[in-house]
Amino acid sequence: MQITHLGHSCVLIETAGQRVLVDPGDFSTAWRGLTDLDAVLVTHQHPDHADPVWLPRLLDANPNAMVAVESSVVDIVDLPDRTRRLGPGETIDIGSLTVETIGGQHAVIHRDYPRIGNVGFVFRAESEPSVLHPGDSLDAVAEGIDIALIPAFGPWAATRETIDFARAVAAPRGFLIHDGLLNERGLGLIDKHVSALSSTQLIDVRDTRPWAV
Repeated sequence: MQITHLGHSCVLIETAGQRVLVDPGDFSTAWRGLTDLDAVLVTHQHPDHADPVWLPRLLDANPNAMVAVESSVVDIVDLPDRTRRLGPGETIDIGSLTVETIGGQHAVIHRDYPRIGNVGFVFRAESEPSVLHPGDSLDAVAEGIDIALIPAFGPWAATRETIDFARAVAAPRGFLIHDGLLNERGLGLIDKHVSALSSTQLIDVRDTRPWAV
């Protein structure tokens, strides 16, 4: 398995012979020229996870890629007819890779904002590490996760919630995502607290080079 953090919440997962891109949003640009993708998955409709301008262009450049998104994304972004709408509790088969959807709702930003949909993705394949990408939710966790992608910061998150999420998932290894609003000092603080108060070993993958797991 190789995992490449392409900025903020965008991650390329290469496992079981498949290349799967998750959450190509407008807080990062390193994903824009990717080709030979087998699937593109999106957790929810916010533009930092689904770039309304560049995501359609990416899909045009990857005409054979499966496209599967949280159901409301198709109302916001111009997506091809082959796009599959997702809710929680579904299973996606991408070759020998299985992706399960969990959760269902975005984390609360403020009680006066209506909550939108959000599905987390659990990646599993025989003889490969399991991976959890939660999108923008710290509520839904899965058991038996080897690598946790842990949201570092957002207008909906407190550090104590990030720590509790890492503890609940209890993955041996992981790395911070959703870091586009943090400077080096802020990222260092989150890393420090999660490392001190959870069992997860955090890996620094911010150089956009593949991490071979």
